[in-house]
Amino acid sequence: MNVILIAMILALLIPIYEVWQDDDIWQKILAFSSIASKTSVMILVVSVLRGDWMIGVVGVIILSVGEAGLMLLAHIIKRTNEQ
Repeated sequence: MNVILIAMILALLIPIYEVWQDDDIWQKILAFSSIASKTSVMILVVSVLRGDWMIGVVGVIILSVGEAGLMLLAHIIKRTNEQ
């Protein structure tokens, strides 16, 4: 169990490093989207390992709503740059 969580945390550090390195707004939005997805999957794994489905529901909500918020933000930034 601990090995899986450590591997997931190391995978989470890759997009954080990319955000720190690049100044492009689209790369930052993609990296934050990746971080949100990986974090929600980590929450789902922990909920399955613990057998606590309330935590799993929170992970599903983060997975579905978090991505929609980032896509809306990307669309707003794209529209403001066009004008």
